[in-house]
Formats: sequence, C-alpha cells, structure tokens
Amino acid sequence: MRRWLLLAPAAQACELPGGAAQPVKSAATTVLFRTVPLRVGEHFAVEFAVCPVPEAVTVDAWMPDHRHGMNYKPTIAALGAGRYRAEGLMFHMAGRWEFVFEVRADGKSERLAHSVRLE
Repeated sequence: MRRWLLLAPAAQACELPGGAAQPVKSAATTVLFRTVPLRVGEHFAVEFAVCPVPEAVTVDAWMPDHRHGMNYKPTIAALGAGRYRAEGLMFHMAGRWEFVFEVRADGKSERLAHSVRLE
C-alpha cells in the first residue's frame, strides 16, 4: 500500500528588489514600500510590492490630524509580478501623514495604512 504525502506549495516570499523596504501587513495582504526621496514640498515616488498580486491597487496619503490629503494625484505604473511605482506624490506640509494602499483581490477591497512623520 502506498502512502502519499501531499505538501502545500510554499508561500511566495514578498520581496521588493533594490534594498530596504517598509512593510504594511494585514491577515491576507503584505505591502512592501519605499520612497524615493521623501522631503516636505518636493515630489517623490513610491516603489512597492503587493503580495499576493492584487487585481487592482492605489496609493494615496493623507494627514489624519488635519483631515486632508495631498494636493496631487499620483500615477501608478505596474512593473509586473506585483511590483509598482507611483510618481507625483507630494507632502506639502510637515506633520504626521499616512500612506494608504487600497488593495483589491478576490473581489474584496482592503485598506492598509502606514504613518510617517515629516519635520
């Protein structure tokens, strides 16, 4: 009598090539991101990876203490394999901001946020 051992496939590691990245996680989703560069009053880009690969994703930022967002809408380019680059973001004032990633997968939307303080 043969016995079979069935193994589930290993979970795909979420990676963002090119150096250190900041993680934002939920039970179902991981976002790794880094900014290029990040200064008050200057446009910047965000490179990020989403695991598992979503159907759709957006990135934005807002100031919870002031109840307003950015004055600019970023453009997002898909780079393949769950990697993206958003350009045209700007933090127009110092203070606490939140990066907000809206991820749509399996017909459900999820919001992941990460706080950052700029002086």
